[in-house]
Amino acid sequence: MSTISPKSTSAPPAGTDPKVIVVDDHDIFRRGLIELLEERGIQVVGEAALAAEGIRQASDIGPCVVLMDLSLPGMSGIEATTRLTAVAPLARVVVLTVLGDDQHVIDALLAGACGYLVKDAPIAQVVEAIWAADRGESLISPRIASRLVRRLREPEKMELSRAGDLLTPREFEVLELLARGLDNSGIARVLYLSQHTVKNHVSSILIKLQVENRIQAAVRAVRGGLV
Repeated sequence: MSTISPKSTSAPPAGTDPKVIVVDDHDIFRRGLIELLEERGIQVVGEAALAAEGIRQASDIGPCVVLMDLSLPGMSGIEATTRLTAVAPLARVVVLTVLGDDQHVIDALLAGACGYLVKDAPIAQVVEAIWAADRGESLISPRIASRLVRRLREPEKMELSRAGDLLTPREFEVLELLARGLDNSGIARVLYLSQHTVKNHVSSILIKLQVENRIQAAVRAVRGGLV
């Protein structure tokens, strides 16, 4: 079983700490992950070995971030993500699994996951994904994101010329970096912008492309040949 290597991470932003539920049927991995998260100030309010129990906890707790394994007994993590987004719409799902193939990634994102990491990710990246989900943002393992972008270039391009005409040159730069898997802080560093400015650009891009989140924006942009 893959493990998560402990690494330090920067202090979380000010505000209400995200509440986290860990859903994984491997007891040793689940307990080890919880300990690493708690060492870094993450508030773990629930854990479950079965998807149904994780869904129940998320429904009871309300706004939270659910770290969801995909290989679960009884109900898969993808099915659980679909059900969870229906019964607990304020919960945000970040997939944390050993499965890194394209189809599982696509299925999980279509089911409603806002992040996707493999279990060999450093703990700092897991913490980053939790905070991104809590802010309403998305984070995909850079290794998976770059491969997914290459695959999405293969299907026939979507008709997005009209939407593309609405984007400013700066928004195209932001969109290209977004499609490469960079978060707002990464985009800000590359373009020498403030994170607040980048956030405004991302919001404008979502509106112009008529999508709900940055993952959908990346998918539409790549398929439509905008980046």
